[in-house]
Amino acid sequence: MTSIPGKRVFSSRLLSFLIIISMFFLLLSSSLLFRIGDNSLVPKSIYNLIVVATVSNEPKSNSCNEICPESKPIKSFPSCTPNQAILKVFMYDLPPHFHFGLLGWKGNQNQIWPNVGNFSEIPKYPGGLNLQHSIEYWLTLDLLSSTTQNVPRSCSAILVHNSSQADIIFVPFFSSLSYNRYSKIEGTEKLSTNDILQEKLVEYLKGRDEWKRFGGKDHLIMAHHPNSMLVARWKFGSAMFLLADFGRYSNEIANIDKDVIAPYKHVVRGVDASNSPSFEERPILVYFQGAIYRKDGGVIRQELYYLMKDEKDVHFTFGSAIGGGARKASTGMTSSKFCLNIAGDTPSSNRLFDAIVSHCVPVIISDEIELPYEDILDYSKFSIFVPASEACKKGYLLNLLRGIQKEKWTKMWENLKQIAPHFEYQYPSKNGDAVDMIWKAVSRKLSSLQYITHRKNRYHRSKQFLNAR
Repeated sequence: MTSIPGKRVFSSRLLSFLIIISMFFLLLSSSLLFRIGDNSLVPKSIYNLIVVATVSNEPKSNSCNEICPESKPIKSFPSCTPNQAILKVFMYDLPPHFHFGLLGWKGNQNQIWPNVGNFSEIPKYPGGLNLQHSIEYWLTLDLLSSTTQNVPRSCSAILVHNSSQADIIFVPFFSSLSYNRYSKIEGTEKLSTNDILQEKLVEYLKGRDEWKRFGGKDHLIMAHHPNSMLVARWKFGSAMFLLADFGRYSNEIANIDKDVIAPYKHVVRGVDASNSPSFEERPILVYFQGAIYRKDGGVIRQELYYLMKDEKDVHFTFGSAIGGGARKASTGMTSSKFCLNIAGDTPSSNRLFDAIVSHCVPVIISDEIELPYEDILDYSKFSIFVPASEACKKGYLLNLLRGIQKEKWTKMWENLKQIAPHFEYQYPSKNGDAVDMIWKAVSRKLSSLQYITHRKNRYHRSKQFLNAR
């Protein structure tokens, strides 16, 4: 009789043990149930909420390509659809030697494009000053990623595979890279690779039904380097060009009515808005570093150099991006209140965009300059414009800048910090960055051209309609 309590204790412990074992197998089976896949009884959205939430808290790997996204997306479907995008784009499947092949990329047999969903497979664009005209690279990557899974991006433009459904036809020729790398004649050749590619492009486009349909008016051609497309530009004047400025174009070929001005990619290191040096932390009043002796409109540089070089709070000196020049320029601009953007061989330069991302108030001395997104951005809120004739008067420019009080400068500085992201090129693209802003600018330009066309057709179309009745 005295052994009964012991048996009860043993039975209780055994029951507890069995309950624990049962709970373990229950949890294990539930986990397997969650992980079975699309045929699971548990909706995948619920699985993501429960399981993926724990995975996302794991430490991220520090090994990352320089153009990789900040984090890996959870969703495995395209980030936008044609109904969401403001711009539907048809892109020609040009052979690789027109685009990524110029970067040394070689895909598999019959492969035209790199796998942009795998960042390690994307060829890098060359650095240095080549980068300032790399717009062609970023836009092409963005279009390819618009129909690629697992690439989170902005949703301004999307690739469509039927040209009749497109708002614009995109020509993926890396013309700036072609000029920078392949414009020299090699050996006994009579033409450079750059010239040959342009001639082939003319032949290709002129034979396409898409070009013949509207005479190329709905085509977008990238020619950001001022010397790019020198052979072909005369035959593509009906198309929309993506340019740095109009300095080396006749008005018949390129003009503000039909073409889009895109920013240079800055070559200095950008400044984080939260760590941007304030008025007191910028001891240099005026900063300029670059080529001083230029031709055409750039002769003003040497005039200003002799007027300002001996001033104690002015940094005005020769410099280039090579040999650590970009690093020095970055340090100099973030230490300066005002950065000069003076016309050179052409009205524009990447110096303006270096100043913007350095939050150094740009002083623009270039009477013929055209500016990106100026239809929606008021540059006077973060830049100072000085006519070249006034800037060259002795003492005028320095007196003007020294007279700007801290409060006014700070307001412009705050505005710079807000708009600087609009001038950042990156992959994948983000809402409001340079890639996103360019696509929106193209869309606005198309709307403007359609408005003009519709006005011209008022009476002509009405007459046709009435006669048809």
